[in-house]
Amino acid sequence: MKTNIWDVVVIGGGPAGMMATGRAAEMGHSVLLLEKNQILGKKLLLTGGGRCNFTNNKQNIRDLALSYKESDQFLMSAFSQFDAVKTIEFFNERGMKTKEEAEGRVFPVSDKAQTVLDVLVKYMKNGGVEIKKGVAVVDITFNKENSIFAIQLSTYGRSVNVGKNRETFLAKSCVIATGGVSHPETGSMGEGFNWLKKLGHKIIKTDASLVPIAVKDKWIKELSGLTLNDIKLTAYLDGKKQFIQKGKILFTHFGISGPTVLNMSKDVGELLHSGEVVIKLDLFPKLDLGTLKQNLQKILVAESNKKLKNTLNALIPLTLVPVMLKLAGIDGETANHSVSHEDRTKLVKYMKEIPMRIEGLLGADKAIVSSGGVPLEEVNFKTMQSRIVPQLFIVGDALNINRPSGGYSLQLCWTTGFVAGNNM
Repeated sequence: MKTNIWDVVVIGGGPAGMMATGRAAEMGHSVLLLEKNQILGKKLLLTGGGRCNFTNNKQNIRDLALSYKESDQFLMSAFSQFDAVKTIEFFNERGMKTKEEAEGRVFPVSDKAQTVLDVLVKYMKNGGVEIKKGVAVVDITFNKENSIFAIQLSTYGRSVNVGKNRETFLAKSCVIATGGVSHPETGSMGEGFNWLKKLGHKIIKTDASLVPIAVKDKWIKELSGLTLNDIKLTAYLDGKKQFIQKGKILFTHFGISGPTVLNMSKDVGELLHSGEVVIKLDLFPKLDLGTLKQNLQKILVAESNKKLKNTLNALIPLTLVPVMLKLAGIDGETANHSVSHEDRTKLVKYMKEIPMRIEGLLGADKAIVSSGGVPLEEVNFKTMQSRIVPQLFIVGDALNINRPSGGYSLQLCWTTGFVAGNNM
């Protein structure tokens, strides 16, 4: 239903914006959703390689909040209203079957992000939401006298300086769900921060977060596509140990990625400001050097007449064998019975410590999420309402919350979006 003044205008048709829109409509409000792209959920469709890891099955609210580290105290009140359990129920009740995979990651059974998007679109349409796509908001003002927002927009792609291309919508409540700066090709350019700043909010510098790491060593390209589970990564700054991460790693043509790498990228980025960073990869974190050396010796003895290069794949992936031999400076043509004690020691050493010299972090174009945004002190997490501007709600990636990979970023969107829509 069209009105002169909308109850709610939501800016941004990503996961947080769509959830806020749907819930506000469900609560009986007239709602208008504005999206600059021609399709909704453009970034959502990219998540999890298109499979959409939409939450992490943390059954306990406290455990869920602690996953967001320093933001946990702020998020408790929001999670008490809509947590991971309620998120799964929300999608299940609307016909989307779900499944849990490693480390609590939850996916739609279809393995398609489109399935998640379809649920959200239907949710909004059932509430009578009006959706405008292909429009770009160019300005937001708040009239303190009548407590009304004026949202000015233009048809996307046209000059925003031409008055006739502009249109203004009035709203009693406004939701900023414009995201951060990750994946700029999806429209995440950070313009929401400009409006929020103009309205009186501070903005903590935004940067790419949860990003792959570029490696200087050229041999890294030979491993592109290789995935290793249950490994250990140790970060060093100028030769001094800094921190350890365990889990999964994916090699790419430029360096390393995967959940473990993404989760340590922010800390690695900070180290890079202070000196040379090296990450050492332990392929067998559960085995000590002695045990690993014994295992290698057994294989060499059992296949004594074979060449070393044709034997090592009994311990390590085949694609890793030539790289390992190159790093250790060992001739792979050597027969196993002729491999010296010194060479066996070298091999084992590299299996426990493959050094990777870090070049830097990849930028916003490769980032899963971005860090920075509105300081949490400026938002009431019981309602997601701004403490600066009444009836202004801030959700999703517009908030300065660092979160790990594994479904936590989308859970933040579902929770903050629902809470905002529920408390207009």
